[in-house]
Amino acid sequence: MEKVRIGVLSHAHGHSNAYCRKMLEFDDAELVACWDDNEERGREAADAFGMEFRADCKAVAGDPGIDAVIVATETDRHAEYVELAAEAGKAILCQKPLATTLDDCDRIIEVVRRTGVKFSVAFQMRQDPVNRKIKELVDANAVGQIAVIRRRHCIGVLNNPDFFTGPTRWHVDPVSNVGMYFDDAIHAADWFYWTFGPAKRVMAEIDNVVSNVAPDDNGVALFRFENGAIGTLFNGSTTVAGVNTTEIYGAEGTIIQDYGDAVSTSLPRPAGIAPLRMIRQGDSDWETFDLPVPASQGERIAAVPRPFIDYVRGLSDEHVSADEGRKSVEMILAAYRSAREGRRIAL
Repeated sequence: MEKVRIGVLSHAHGHSNAYCRKMLEFDDAELVACWDDNEERGREAADAFGMEFRADCKAVAGDPGIDAVIVATETDRHAEYVELAAEAGKAILCQKPLATTLDDCDRIIEVVRRTGVKFSVAFQMRQDPVNRKIKELVDANAVGQIAVIRRRHCIGVLNNPDFFTGPTRWHVDPVSNVGMYFDDAIHAADWFYWTFGPAKRVMAEIDNVVSNVAPDDNGVALFRFENGAIGTLFNGSTTVAGVNTTEIYGAEGTIIQDYGDAVSTSLPRPAGIAPLRMIRQGDSDWETFDLPVPASQGERIAAVPRPFIDYVRGLSDEHVSADEGRKSVEMILAAYRSAREGRRIAL
């Protein structure tokens, strides 16, 4: 396959527009058609990206001239449209989170296994150069056995009324999207799983602390991983600005990442600050890694389509499987249960 012909099932999630915009730059991808149950939104996207708008989702999923589809509906509808596309034999890029329930995650896993289609969940944190270097260092046991990890992940979307009153308001609907911690901390949960392996239990506090426009606005979860490590995941949706530091403390050293995801990428980076540094027992100074840092969250999101196209073309096997997508959903749903019930939850 020299050129991947793309269809889009819904532009409810705005990341689909970033993917389409980026793929216009690719010689080996062609945007063919889209469907959206919001016709105005769908036609606007079709006009913006040179696609044909089709009023029937089956006319996109079932088109033999389309090789792969992007599923970017509201999160609680992912399973329905993944099943539609998989039964039609299409490769699928599914917007995160995989689904809002573990039952729907299992529906997706089953149909992907049964049909054998290529499938990936859209997690841009796995494409970030700093995150990839962190995983490389952890995999190489650069700081020994990991004791504690702290990841701060934040984006001030609830400070913007357009987010919860405009077309993206489905994000604050508990049926469509569970809550804001679910919607955004899912990125960091996948990063934890990808880098450190499965979690086995969690304690959490998730609530509306300073707002009341969404099911929740801030939360902290404390995970214990199967390898023994302890990890804390902070996610805030009312954060004005943040450095979003990652701290990894190992038996033989420390890894620190600064100015990471989301809102902090739009802030000036102080002169001389490296995005990643490490110090090992016996070192007299930090080792710094001068890595490229995306200039914006939009640039991070736009990193998703390239590996997907390579995966569909058979040039790479890099993808986030449906089974992996289920792991982060399980982690965050368990955190919500812990917060509701006031106790530690086993995964």
